[in-house]
Amino acid sequence: MIETVNLSKSYQTDEVETTALNDVSLKIGSGEFVSIMGPSGCGKSTLLNILGLLDSPTSGTYRFDGTDVSGLSERQRAQLRKGNIGFVFQSFNLIDELTVYENVELALLYLGVAAAEREARVGAALERTQIMHRKGHFPQQLSGGQQQRVAVARAVVANPGLILADEPTGNLDSTNGEEVMKLLTELNESGTTIVMVTHSPADAEYSHRTIHLFDGHVVTEKFMAGPVV
Repeated sequence: MIETVNLSKSYQTDEVETTALNDVSLKIGSGEFVSIMGPSGCGKSTLLNILGLLDSPTSGTYRFDGTDVSGLSERQRAQLRKGNIGFVFQSFNLIDELTVYENVELALLYLGVAAAEREARVGAALERTQIMHRKGHFPQQLSGGQQQRVAVARAVVANPGLILADEPTGNLDSTNGEEVMKLLTELNESGTTIVMVTHSPADAEYSHRTIHLFDGHVVTEKFMAGPVV
């Protein structure tokens, strides 16, 4: 599903050039659950943004589902993201003025999905993430764990093949964090490819493979046995 070859990303200011990624080559197959780890500033989030078509590389090649997307315009990247990639963020990124139902439905409104199908899909996503009983509540009325369940429901409602999760348990206590990780595991077991940035070795144990970055390079890859659940 994902292949990068000599992928690099640099940021230029008036005085200095910063290299965030340097010749990163990796492959992630369909149905994998992969963690990306490394110290702060090593390029994890930059890599995730490029994989999610939120940013483009300075050089190198990125193939998504066999298509070279390295040189796509911002508009082309946005079009390709729709329905293909779901995002889960540490800070939830829910809209406070919208209910749980409306937050999840919003993703389908962007895709132009008809009302009856939206209702069916949103209902299925809320049931899948066990948050249907809160569908009329607003984000500020929910616990952190519940908000992240809504964020996961929003990520999966369009049935994307790939979910990118950036520190999905970073703002959660251990109990809610474990519940979110189990939810991501269930989604992966149903066929969704998941790429997760994390600082947590315990969270990484849920994945099939962990890629370690340091100073913008891939330094090691480790295959995981997975947690006892």
